[in-house]
Amino acid sequence: MTAMPLIDLIIRPASVRDERVIRAIDHAVWSPLSDVSPRGPADAPVFDPRHTPEQYLLAESGGRVLGYGRLVREIPLESNAHVRQIQGLGVLPEARGLGVGDALLTALCAAARADGARRLTLRVLGHNTPARRLYERNGFQVLGVLPEHFLLAGRYVDDVWMGRSLDGPPAPDAR
Repeated sequence: MTAMPLIDLIIRPASVRDERVIRAIDHAVWSPLSDVSPRGPADAPVFDPRHTPEQYLLAESGGRVLGYGRLVREIPLESNAHVRQIQGLGVLPEARGLGVGDALLTALCAAARADGARRLTLRVLGHNTPARRLYERNGFQVLGVLPEHFLLAGRYVDDVWMGRSLDGPPAPDAR
């Protein structure tokens, strides 16, 4: 049975007041097999000089934030100014399968295009099959794999680098 997409889903920019909800989503989403760095306390700050509200888009329905995505310049060099990277995408477990991730990716692609980007990249853990399917459905392709790049909960895990062009919609077979 396929879940119905949310009709009233709104994608909006984050503000300083959203810090707590972003941290709560992180805590609801990440597990010992997905934490690539130690998890901070539930009240730890999200925003700092490198992580600003302007980098985040939030997915909201009925006044409740269900997910977020963070978009940044991949490398701070002029020769790489045409590339953006998604460095964080989280959707509450109870909102999965409702189109929240797809809507966030569509909005992140549009925001990257509006900022002058031609390419968008991201990294995902190799065993995160649902996320990899989401990215592939939205036009991302595997660019490379870093084998056993992380040691998580006593297991070595691959880091998968994915990317897509922003010159048009995803390839027809990706949707």
